[in-house]
Amino acid sequence: MPISEDLYKRACRVIPGGVNSPVRAFRRIERAPFFVTEAHGAHLKDADGREYIDYVGTWGPAILGHAPECVVQAVQQAAQKGLSFGTPTPAEVDMAETICRLVPSIQKVRMTSSGTEATMSAIRLARGFTGRSRIIKFAGCYHGHSDSLLVAAGSGALTHGEPDSAGVPRDVAALTLVLPYNDENAVRQAFKKYRGEIACIIVEPYPGNAGFFLPRPGYLEFLRDITAQHGALLIFDEVMTGFRLSPSGVQGLHGITPDLTTLGKVIGGGLPVGAFGGRADIMDCISPLGPVYQAGTLSGNPLAMAAGLAQLRELERIDAWSRLESLGARLEDGVSKILHDAHLPYVFKRCGSMFCLFFTADDVVDLQSAQKTDFNIFRRYFLRMLDQGIFVAPSPFETGFISTAHSEADIDATLHALSHAL
Repeated sequence: MPISEDLYKRACRVIPGGVNSPVRAFRRIERAPFFVTEAHGAHLKDADGREYIDYVGTWGPAILGHAPECVVQAVQQAAQKGLSFGTPTPAEVDMAETICRLVPSIQKVRMTSSGTEATMSAIRLARGFTGRSRIIKFAGCYHGHSDSLLVAAGSGALTHGEPDSAGVPRDVAALTLVLPYNDENAVRQAFKKYRGEIACIIVEPYPGNAGFFLPRPGYLEFLRDITAQHGALLIFDEVMTGFRLSPSGVQGLHGITPDLTTLGKVIGGGLPVGAFGGRADIMDCISPLGPVYQAGTLSGNPLAMAAGLAQLRELERIDAWSRLESLGARLEDGVSKILHDAHLPYVFKRCGSMFCLFFTADDVVDLQSAQKTDFNIFRRYFLRMLDQGIFVAPSPFETGFISTAHSEADIDATLHALSHAL
């Protein structure tokens, strides 16, 4: 029996579903997941000794690839001094100063241990600052699994949200309005119906959890304008896009200043991390200065700070974003030619090092259009790519990631595998 298969059977006896995060289970793909034992650069090795070119990148943080020397050394040096102190550390100050320097909209920032904590805290802060209870999120945008954000759209665009998970009270879900992404009129109608009640809009400016798709021209600017007009806050969830698409994220690409921003992934260098920050007057409402409570024993953990600082400094040193754009364009050009020649319906969405291949003939601009992707074609594609040593996300509704550790040869090998997978 393959070692990964045995590990999965053992895991299923002691871990719900055999995994510690649902998408790792490969359930829709109808096969057992493989278990990784080590990873270096752009490559993974599983428990059975098979190697893969990796486009999951631990779901975003591995922008320099796996185990980059600068990050590993920083963590080793930090670990020798202690793993956690429960007191402020110099590295927390260095991280906060670095984030504020790179992201101009952030004047003050608070560290957390996960993206879920960051978005949950940002929502609480928005409610506390505005004195309002309702929030707007968009279908297909994922902001972690806190109760206010794990909410699905109701039967109409302006109905109360419905719990998207057992255990989420309906009364909590009802305060969340779930609207279609890229639909300006739906947002206007929500502010008209709930005038003076909406605390904030939270949005993935480039949604990366229903596949990967982009805003229509002017849409993000519209969200900035309408929130300011109605006294609501605009929260950019850049947990995924922050520092990956540019030194200042999507907001830097568009020249938009959100009121609050949530971050994670890249700023931890592979270790658990999250952060939320924004205007100083809003952030000063957080305890111990203000009445909005937020805390965390491991927030600003010295190992995570060391790893994240090392990664951010290396990204700046090598101007990683131009390299990532070049690799992304190489992949996109190759995929487009192969899929066109194969006469298969497809849409390939990409910005920099983030991408998604949809098997549909219709453009993808929101959750509804993303769900038109042909799952049967995707399943065949995923399994055949995996058999050839290429690991893409095991769901058609997840984003792929390229790292600076990927080589042109890795991209070409991926394209070769794709030509044989379809």
